[in-house]
Amino acid sequence: MALLLEHEFKPLPADKQIETLPFLEAVAHLPPFFDCLGTPIVYSPVKADLTGNIKKIRAVYDSNPAKFKTLQNILEVEKELHGSAWPKTGATLALMWLKRGLKFILVLLQSISDGERDEEHPNLIRVNAMKAYEIALKKYHGWMLQKLFTGSVYALPYKSDLLKALEKGKEVKEEESIEKIHQFLMRVTPILDAIYEMYTKMNAELSYKA
Repeated sequence: MALLLEHEFKPLPADKQIETLPFLEAVAHLPPFFDCLGTPIVYSPVKADLTGNIKKIRAVYDSNPAKFKTLQNILEVEKELHGSAWPKTGATLALMWLKRGLKFILVLLQSISDGERDEEHPNLIRVNAMKAYEIALKKYHGWMLQKLFTGSVYALPYKSDLLKALEKGKEVKEEESIEKIHQFLMRVTPILDAIYEMYTKMNAELSYKA
């Protein structure tokens, strides 16, 4: 799974303190995932949002690498720095939206890996994409964006074409591709869960609609 496994995420440490730089370097290679879904009018903005949020977090990190060594440090420092404007500001806000984009990717891939499908159209990924959208993004989108995403599932590629795109055009057996997806999920899911847990503990989650 060339696109997913080329740049591996570091294992989640026991204290769940995620180092900022290795995380950003790994996640910076994931926005092209949305190119594999086609439908540029829908997924190009999601890709751009993911890329933009990575750049915002990187800029904050680069301003003081020692102070912002971990993602936890970012939230703690910005909470003190921005006062009442926090968490709707800075890298805290960027990471909040970034984790939602990552959640969409992970739920979609987990659903495919688990074999969830429309039995009448087993090579379509509409079921998987709608599950990912409803879990990760839908409640943060207004009515127009929800309609746009719901309509977009009819233009998604076949599962076989998505897997081929994730292999960067190489012909690989489906079972091999699914196993690589499983490896990716095993590494990244605990990291994303830890980020969500951090936002909950610090009361940094916002529910306003985009």
